[in-house]
Amino acid sequence: MYSIPEDAPILREVLAAFPFPETLLGAVHYGQGHINNTFCVVCQPREGDCVRFILQELSRTAFPRPRELMENFSGITAFLRKKIRMSGGDPLRETLSVVKTREGKDFYTDSAGEVWRLMPFVENTECFQSATPELFEASGRALGRFQYMLQDYPAASLHETIEGFHDTEGRYAAFIAALEADRLGRAGEVQPEIRFVLERKADCSVALQAQREGKLPIRVTHNDTKLNNILIDRDTREGICVIDLDTTMPGLSINDFGDSIRFGANHCREDEKDLTKVNFDIDLYEVFTRGFLEGAQGSLTEEELHYLPWGARLMTLECGIRFLTDYLEGDKYFHIHYPEQNLDRARTQFKLVRDMEEQFDAMASVVKKYAK
Repeated sequence: MYSIPEDAPILREVLAAFPFPETLLGAVHYGQGHINNTFCVVCQPREGDCVRFILQELSRTAFPRPRELMENFSGITAFLRKKIRMSGGDPLRETLSVVKTREGKDFYTDSAGEVWRLMPFVENTECFQSATPELFEASGRALGRFQYMLQDYPAASLHETIEGFHDTEGRYAAFIAALEADRLGRAGEVQPEIRFVLERKADCSVALQAQREGKLPIRVTHNDTKLNNILIDRDTREGICVIDLDTTMPGLSINDFGDSIRFGANHCREDEKDLTKVNFDIDLYEVFTRGFLEGAQGSLTEEELHYLPWGARLMTLECGIRFLTDYLEGDKYFHIHYPEQNLDRARTQFKLVRDMEEQFDAMASVVKKYAK
């Protein structure tokens, strides 16, 4: 049964700021996200079925400048709605959007200074933590289409919601600083992992140098392209809507492609201890690449296509470096459930990087096979 908790005055304040249809039945915590505080709000119109909304309090810890984030969010979603309408699609299902406050604003700032947004609930969809090859390909099409639709959006107008998020050179520098400080004396026990990173210093500059040389254009990128950020239509089993746009900012298309591969083209847990179970799956890489390039509809440049396999290697390497850095610094950033979890996480990423290095030519051949 839905209700609004009596001991939640801020929530009641926020709900009162939005023009819900007719009777507000209640609000309950929703989803598996660990960043924003998310609720599902249920209303009963005078006629018809109940209507649902997603209400979110933006995390100041993750996003210290929430108003800039909302400028990005509102601009991008308005642009996407226009594109979707022009193509004959349904903007209420194929992109997120905001419900304006009673004062006509895109977000509400509560009495404690926290920022909240309200969005229509995208009905008849599912969100998956793991998927079949068919669903992985469908997510690739959705992310490729995201790139296609935003290809002419002015990326330079976006705020950088998390500074240096995919700055691989910066991540390497942070690792070196943690290694030299070695505050907890952990470096001695992880020498193989340290050598692995040191041997790939030059790799950390590959994409950024290509960007500096004008080979890779700055685009609007999502920057968190995990499978669970794609809503899958229950009827068609196609990726219908890209969600969690809070990290959407200027970036490189190869990073969005690469992060999806890092997350989805293997069958192991992120903290798998048995590295024999950790393997990069070239077949999953192929189905995602096929879907991604189909969705992108030829909007990527030849250089971007050339660097797509590098995107997979670099996003995986970057993630492993971040895990290892956090381990050396005392597990300050990533939540852990046992003392060596960040080290185990780093090792799985490094194993995937090795696999990608060994199959790099095959990865490039896959891209050529499906490139338009």
